[in-house]
Amino acid sequence: MQFAKLNDIHIHYQEVGGPADGASLVFVNSLGTDFRIWRDVIVRFVGDASILAYDKRGHGLSDIGNPPYTIEDHASDLAGLLDMLGKKDVILVGVSVGGLIAQSLYRSRPDLIKAMVLCDTASKIGTPELWSDRMASVEIGGLTSLADATMPRWFTEEFRKRHSGDVQGYHNMLARQPVEGYLGTCAAIRDADYTADAKVIAVPTMCVVGMEDEATTPEHMWDLASLIPGSRYEEMKHGAHLPFIEQPENFANLLKDFIKGLSEKAPEGSSVH
Repeated sequence: MQFAKLNDIHIHYQEVGGPADGASLVFVNSLGTDFRIWRDVIVRFVGDASILAYDKRGHGLSDIGNPPYTIEDHASDLAGLLDMLGKKDVILVGVSVGGLIAQSLYRSRPDLIKAMVLCDTASKIGTPELWSDRMASVEIGGLTSLADATMPRWFTEEFRKRHSGDVQGYHNMLARQPVEGYLGTCAAIRDADYTADAKVIAVPTMCVVGMEDEATTPEHMWDLASLIPGSRYEEMKHGAHLPFIEQPENFANLLKDFIKGLSEKAPEGSSVH
């Protein structure tokens, strides 16, 4: 296991080296998860790209620190980790709150970023009332009470039926996250709005959404893609909020095609603009 002390907390991360001329991929996970959610995508890039995944503060094996947080706190942790490892020109791959962290990092440290893949996210996620209600529910019943209702948002009905054991594992992952870290990140999401910032993103960006996502819907993702100049928009059928878990090969193929397009004059795929 690998740990780094950044901003007075210890961050758990995993780095996998790759060829000097390969892409540098950085994966940023969602609320209530750790970096293991990316495993089946990561294994499809081993040997072809350098890879970095980490547990954001308050999640997984990273320290909790002093919640509540801001998205800028999370972005500062990631910037510190990239600086410590000497990484630049990275391709950020962020899902849900990970997408907000990617947008925040671009605002504060665009020098670190070559391109972004924003998955099942938005420039602003939910309403203050939604997050306040969510936090109150967790404070009363804990994360176990929330986990049952969350699995239908994370995964399609078909996936839940066919992979009930996997779903139980992700249920356990959510239920066992530190409550303080979960609540602290809920507060960060509640207070974040990158709508104005999305309009000035000037690196190649691909927006990907599961067609059955009821949290950050295809409409939300289309709105985000429409804000980002020249962005690429992709839909994944039979996927919900975490479509890369249900369809890791399809997601990896989209990512590989996006990376290929970065070295070409005209990236392949449909562009919003």
